[in-house]
Amino acid sequence: MATTSHVALDLLNKAHSPETASAIFTEKILHKPLRLRPTSPDPNSKDARAYRRLQRLRKQEKSRRRKKPKPLSAKEKRITGIYEIPKESQKYEIYVPLNRMWLEYMWEILGMVKGKQAWVTAQAAGSKIASADFHGAKLSVVRNKCVSLVGLKGIVVRDTKFTFQIITERNELKTIPKNHTIFRFQIPQPDAIAETSHSESNSDISDDAMGANALVFELHGDSFEHRAVERATKKFKQRNLAGL
Repeated sequence: MATTSHVALDLLNKAHSPETASAIFTEKILHKPLRLRPTSPDPNSKDARAYRRLQRLRKQEKSRRRKKPKPLSAKEKRITGIYEIPKESQKYEIYVPLNRMWLEYMWEILGMVKGKQAWVTAQAAGSKIASADFHGAKLSVVRNKCVSLVGLKGIVVRDTKFTFQIITERNELKTIPKNHTIFRFQIPQPDAIAETSHSESNSDISDDAMGANALVFELHGDSFEHRAVERATKKFKQRNLAGL
């Protein structure tokens, strides 16, 4: 039976003597260890299953991050009633503490401190008041085309782009359009509000308790038709009002 020689040995014999070719073949080729590493894990092994599961979870997590929650449409908001105030929550005394917090908020942005008389001008504080948040403010309607709305007074529970929703002292929820409406609100001096106990801190502040030095402002709704979040970053400019 004929034996076939190794192709590498035949090539070495052509370049070297038989002894040299045999030594090179034995040292470099025949006895050289060949280390093999699989390019991919065994599909039947447990490690391969764990690897595939990890890749699948990473892909799902990546696709989940790309998907942003879809905002609710106006129809869905009306159906769910997420902005509706329940009937049991339409009580004036519930929002009196909110009005106290709003007064402290206005004292802070206007720089009004106890023991010091504050002088507020339109040039210095006009832009601050225009960009302030009015949730919790006690507003009264002093002028409107609808006579039945004039004289309404209450605490603002919702400030939309075109309306104010207020809770009156009669526990009634009223929606007042900003267009063609002039609102009035007062900010008392910090010294005018006497130190009260914790039980009296939730009591309502009457107009007489605010004192004669209270700051009185009038808000023209025609120039205030912006949402609260939009007013916070909007730059207001002084201009003449056509309705005056």
